[in-house]
This record gives sequence, C-alpha cells and structure tokens, in this order.
Amino acid sequence: MKMSEIKQVVVVRKDLDMGAGKIAAQVGHACVLGAELVRKSHPEWYKRWVSLGQEKVVVKVSSLEQLERVKRDAISHDLPYSEVTDAGHTQIEPGTVTCISIGPAPEITIDKVTRDLKLL
Repeated sequence: MKMSEIKQVVVVRKDLDMGAGKIAAQVGHACVLGAELVRKSHPEWYKRWVSLGQEKVVVKVSSLEQLERVKRDAISHDLPYSEVTDAGHTQIEPGTVTCISIGPAPEITIDKVTRDLKLL
C-alpha cells in the first residue's frame, strides 16, 4: 500500500458561527471519535493508517443538509463515520451537529464521497 491509500476526512459545517479555535476543537473530536471507531471495527485499516502517519484532510460544507448528504453517501459506500454534536458550553447551541469524520478508510472509497468538497 502507498502512504495515501488510507486516510481520514473531516467534514466541517461552515454555516455555524464557530471561531477558529472552536473549529479546531470540533475537528479534534471528530478525529479521535473516528479513529476509535475504526480501531474497533476495521483494525487492519487503523493499524495501516497509524503506521503511515495518520493522514487527515479537512473539508467544508455550507449547511447541515449538505453534511447529511455527505453522511448518507458515506453510509451507502459502507464507510465508517462519526458525528460530532456540540455540548453547547461556548459558541453554539447544545446538540448542534458541527462536523463528521469519515474513516480512516481506503482513500479510493472516501474520495468517491468527498472528492468534490473544498478544503477548509
């Protein structure tokens, strides 16, 4: 396998009024949740991803509806995903979905879902 064959993608909502630090925290939550899920569900992907440097890509969507479409597409491709829901202690309302992680999983499959999304 090449280094780029396993990656994790985090999809962030840009319609929320989150500052840079808040976005960074939400992306961190998504990375950890996604990695833990894959460590248990697809240990071979996880081990390969860790051994090659844990490639991560962060992209953006403009609405909850767009995020939900990406999530449904990930599900239809059998990709593991994790959803981050904010506790509401700082900048946004409790229960707000801020981002999702997809993978770590094979890049060829993740790209089918996320290739048209712009980098954050």
